[in-house]
Amino acid sequence: MVTSSAQRYLAEFLGTFALLLVGGGAAVFSLGGDAEARVVLVSLAFGLVLAGLIYAFGDISGGHFNPAVTVSMAVSGRMPLKDVVPYLVAQIVGGIVGIAVVLGIALGGPASFVDLAHAAALGSQAYSGNGSPGAFSLGAVFLIELALTFVFVLVIQLVTRSENSSRNLAPFAIGSALLVGNLVAISVDGASMNPVRSFAPALLSLYWSNEGWALTQDWLFWVAPILGGILAALVERAFRPK
Repeated sequence: MVTSSAQRYLAEFLGTFALLLVGGGAAVFSLGGDAEARVVLVSLAFGLVLAGLIYAFGDISGGHFNPAVTVSMAVSGRMPLKDVVPYLVAQIVGGIVGIAVVLGIALGGPASFVDLAHAAALGSQAYSGNGSPGAFSLGAVFLIELALTFVFVLVIQLVTRSENSSRNLAPFAIGSALLVGNLVAISVDGASMNPVRSFAPALLSLYWSNEGWALTQDWLFWVAPILGGILAALVERAFRPK
């Protein structure tokens, strides 16, 4: 399918908007519920909506919806460098708008729920206390984000190659990889594997003026996932047919 630059950027905006609205919404609206059930709910929400969005927008923009994926594709030479910055801008803006809708809904809830959303900084990821579910250290959180994003993006890199015989099932494989990653990491740091998934709630949690801790810690959820994506690109290149 031949698409224009504007169509690709719009697809990335809409896809990231929907990903954060559904997945981020599940993370916020399940606050206060059973912890184990919440892990499953949020994991399913992120994995299933991502699969659907890739089926919807994959032929238009590639269905990245994640700066770590975009940087990885650029490093592997599978997308034009001129599209990298516009993709990142579209993803960031889409994620912010998606979480803004979640914030608007949350503020219409009972005071007890608003307090939960406040304390969790809209479901932001974190390390060493604050919103970190298990109060894991900075090093532990960095490692899990690096490792899981590497696996997640490597799956994307390999299943979307033109020579892959099961390429039509790529959205299912990618959504499943994100689902499993969330199952592993939610109890550690809230599970990111996507810088925008962390940045949008951290930024909008500034609605509560004393919630700056989420934005202060957000650097990790840019650096670790993007490094994981770069490593995945390098490994994918090593697997290319001669």
